[in-house]
Amino acid sequence: MAWPAYLELQRTGELQRRAEAAERLLEACRVCPRECLARRLQGETGVCGVADKAMVASYGPHFGEEAPLVGFGGSGTIFLAHCNLCCVFCQNFEISQQGQGRIVSASELAQMMLDLQRMGCHNINFVTPTHQVPQILRALPAAIEGGLQVPLVYNCGGYESLETLRLLDGVFDIYMPDFKYAEADAAKRYSRVENYPEVAKAAFREMHRQVGDLGMDRRGIARRGLLVRHLVLPNNLAGTSEVVRFLAELSKDTYVNIMTQYRPCYRAHDYPLLSRRPTRAEFEEAFRQARNAGLHRLDGYC
Repeated sequence: MAWPAYLELQRTGELQRRAEAAERLLEACRVCPRECLARRLQGETGVCGVADKAMVASYGPHFGEEAPLVGFGGSGTIFLAHCNLCCVFCQNFEISQQGQGRIVSASELAQMMLDLQRMGCHNINFVTPTHQVPQILRALPAAIEGGLQVPLVYNCGGYESLETLRLLDGVFDIYMPDFKYAEADAAKRYSRVENYPEVAKAAFREMHRQVGDLGMDRRGIARRGLLVRHLVLPNNLAGTSEVVRFLAELSKDTYVNIMTQYRPCYRAHDYPLLSRRPTRAEFEEAFRQARNAGLHRLDGYC
């Protein structure tokens, strides 16, 4: 099989079929689990704030991602504007909540991918791609025709539609979701989404079915697989023990980044339980719970 996987889909014409199927999801939007039914092809926007054209905030090599993505050439990040989540503590709120960015054509988005590959990046890392999947699939064939041949990374918040994910089977080699919450009430209060844990667990199972555990080449650079992020929140608002229990059940070989960089941003100070950084003890407890669950491929610092 060709690698990255999308090369085979392009060769057989399957990629075009997937792109057309994703486009139909925009008619009355069902791209994400919100299923807001906004007529995005006619210019309407739902919670995500994006109609039918791609919106990009910035792009370039990123050296602050996980080591398997960064390697020595960096991860080629494309920060997509807006988001299907409404996290009150988002550190990139200017992009995700306020929509900082510009509308780009499919050919422009394709050229960004090629530019990042030309710069020596090991992958193309789409940040918050969930609500712009049709736009990505629309641009990908032109990028492939232009010589794209590095893996694609799906860097998301974990609130994903199974219908959409199935269209991405064989398109993305690397999934990098954030498992934000183990409790539905916390997700509703702090990110304005319903049934987050149930939806995220189903999405993680589908991602793992598609790509398996994270695999790397001899240089330690990621080629294919699932890489999970989990941000430690103060007062155990993320429900870490249940998160790591589920991930270990999925596979003890799941690569997990226990993220310790939470700080109150955006509107977090309006929520008392989110208005401070986690303590050292809370970080240590999160790592202890992950190890006790049987996870052994742990990233992060404590």
